[in-house]
Amino acid sequence: MAKKVKKPKSTPRKKRFSLKLSKQNKIILGGLLMLLGIALFFSFISFYFTWQDDQSLLSEFSNRNEQARNLLNKFGANVSHLVLYKGFGISSILFTFLLFLSGLYMFLSMQKQGLLRKWIWGLVFIIWISIAMGFFADEKPLLGGMVGYEMNDFLQDYGGKVGVFLLLLFGLIVILVRFFKFSPDTAVAYINTKGKSLATELKNRPATKPKDGVTPQEEKIGESDEIPLEEEETPIVIDTYTHKKDIPVLKQEEEENEFKIEVGTEEETIAMEVEKIQEELEEPDNISDKLVEDFGEFDPTLELGNFKFPSLDLLDQHGATGGITINQEELEENKNRIVETLKNYKIGIAQIKATIGPTVTLYEIVPDAGVRISKIKNLEDDIALSLAALGIRIIAPIPGKGTIGIEVPNKNSTIVSMRSVIASSKFQKAEMQLPIAFGKTISNETFVVDLAKMPHLLMAGATGQGKSVGLNAVLTSLLYKKHPAEVKFVLIDPKKVELTLFNKIERHYLAKLPDSEEAIITDNNKVINTLNSLCIEMDNRYELLKAAMVRNIKEYNVKFKARKLNPNDGHMFLPYIVLVIDEFADLIMTAGKEVETPIARLAQLARAIGIHLIIATQRPSVNVITGIIKANFPARIAFRVTSKIDSRTILDAQGADQLIGRGDMLYTQGNDVTRIQCAFVDTPEVEKITEFIGAQRAYPDAHLLPEYVGNDDSGTSIDYNISDRDAKFREAAEVIVIAQQGSASLIQRKLKLGYNRAGRIIDQLEAAGIVGPFEGSKARQVLVQDIQGLDQILGNESP
Repeated sequence: MAKKVKKPKSTPRKKRFSLKLSKQNKIILGGLLMLLGIALFFSFISFYFTWQDDQSLLSEFSNRNEQARNLLNKFGANVSHLVLYKGFGISSILFTFLLFLSGLYMFLSMQKQGLLRKWIWGLVFIIWISIAMGFFADEKPLLGGMVGYEMNDFLQDYGGKVGVFLLLLFGLIVILVRFFKFSPDTAVAYINTKGKSLATELKNRPATKPKDGVTPQEEKIGESDEIPLEEEETPIVIDTYTHKKDIPVLKQEEEENEFKIEVGTEEETIAMEVEKIQEELEEPDNISDKLVEDFGEFDPTLELGNFKFPSLDLLDQHGATGGITINQEELEENKNRIVETLKNYKIGIAQIKATIGPTVTLYEIVPDAGVRISKIKNLEDDIALSLAALGIRIIAPIPGKGTIGIEVPNKNSTIVSMRSVIASSKFQKAEMQLPIAFGKTISNETFVVDLAKMPHLLMAGATGQGKSVGLNAVLTSLLYKKHPAEVKFVLIDPKKVELTLFNKIERHYLAKLPDSEEAIITDNNKVINTLNSLCIEMDNRYELLKAAMVRNIKEYNVKFKARKLNPNDGHMFLPYIVLVIDEFADLIMTAGKEVETPIARLAQLARAIGIHLIIATQRPSVNVITGIIKANFPARIAFRVTSKIDSRTILDAQGADQLIGRGDMLYTQGNDVTRIQCAFVDTPEVEKITEFIGAQRAYPDAHLLPEYVGNDDSGTSIDYNISDRDAKFREAAEVIVIAQQGSASLIQRKLKLGYNRAGRIIDQLEAAGIVGPFEGSKARQVLVQDIQGLDQILGNESP
């Protein structure tokens, strides 16, 4: 008997993971997509009306105190900025329809075969519209978005405007043929069909009863010059006298309901048409008006028409993105200590208010009646002691207010980033010639000024307090706002390391002497030539203004753009020139009056012709910042200095010695003093900006200043006659060569000579080629290395 074989038990199959949605989930997801599409549609539409107001809130998403004007608040502002501005522009609205359509397909459980085709053609429409908007509306980048603008710019670099236009036309043909099923045969057949139907309708139109014996066709003949004849008409010759001729007469046959034309003889008076002769148009007397009408105004930016300004992405968001953090405990504690300290000196307070800034909090107090302001001012150190603060500054009274201000540094200061300042609407909408965004005030407002109205700026502060960052903030502001054709920089950097990053934009923004290899000037001898060259440029510009009969550079450039000045007469578009000197004290120490004199001339006269000076120094002493310099630099910036004397030198007032450093500064333009936290821009950020600009197409060379030839031949004309040399000439030469130090004082000490005789010997050594030219307070360079070389030079000379 065969054994029964047991069948193995079947194990239950494991359920595989499936992406297939249930019907309930499809309804939920479909509803979500439809609502998201509707929300994004209204968000995208409102973006075009609120984007300027919401621009400053893009980086403050986590700050619940700030509200955006977009219909979806900060979420809508950020998403719209990402999709519309950085994406495809106004064509991105089609995304909302595609989202809504996808949700509708899911919600109603419709077949999805046609949905994929709609998405593909929707993306095609989005890309084509974005590029078309970037091409036809390049002046409004929000319509085409960043993608449309960049793609259009990329295509124009290779195919030009004509090529891009033809490419867009080809894309339109593809869309019409493939999506709308358009074909020329269909269009022609449609036109023919419509034409035949219209002709049939006119032919079969029923006759109406004549009015007063006049048929409808006769009414038409009276209204129009053309007679509707089916047969070919005989030309009618129009004469100016009354005559008999054969004209068509319409008769109606009621049986056939048709009109037949018979030719009869009638007497007709033909009206004479008088042709009016148009008067000749008067040509305008001013040729410039016709040139502007034919060619438009002169555009100085046309040579670099594709120049792109740096984007905000090149700047970092330093510090907290949510704005200033309010420490309520610190505010209450400082308020109680101020009130208690003043109470100890029997000074009552009627009112106190706090304004929180990024670095400093301003406490405004209103003292009781009868309290003298000077009494509170004298308690500056006592209040600082009670608050245990680094530097207390009392403003008594605050200009324009009936209050006394006490500025107290915050325990945790907030870094003001250059990105937040540049992105502010106050800077973006600034209608200024040379806008500069320094930073933020105590009330956390962006501080923007016009360098053209300053007209020159003097900066001072101790080492490491923020002068170099301040100069970078000034240059960065101008790079973000002005085209290379509109402004040029003359950079003088005796330290040789502070401004070297701007070498990359030499052929875009920098100006230099014709024979200079580098645009950034680090040699003190070349500084004198550059300053004198700027004086020559100033005189030349004043001659152009005189010939153009205008008063300043703004009026001159407006007149030149309107083509009212002839370039053949030497006229040209004048860019602004900004002279930046990083360390002025070093120049004064080495060159003295040779530097001070041209700077004083430029400061006194150059504002009208667009040359503006920015001078920075870490030693604001009276021998560096002289009275002539101060008188012509009404705009001053003081970072933290070490003494009250330095503060008075730079600001004509105290306060700079009580700053806390790290970009904390005081700004004045001859009246009020404003405390500002300077915007921080780091060296890597400046490097990225200059690399972005330097990688673009530039001018063939830097902007060339007029050539200046200095008086460098003063030493070569001294003592070419060997017989007139001093008796100690040989000994002095040996002393100089052995010591490798070319100075008159060394010859005085070693050879025990007077100063005048030692000076004449030095001049003779220079003429013989043994020492170099005069270099200010520095020792002359020794050109001979050893005694053997000296013997060779002196031996080759013929007696």
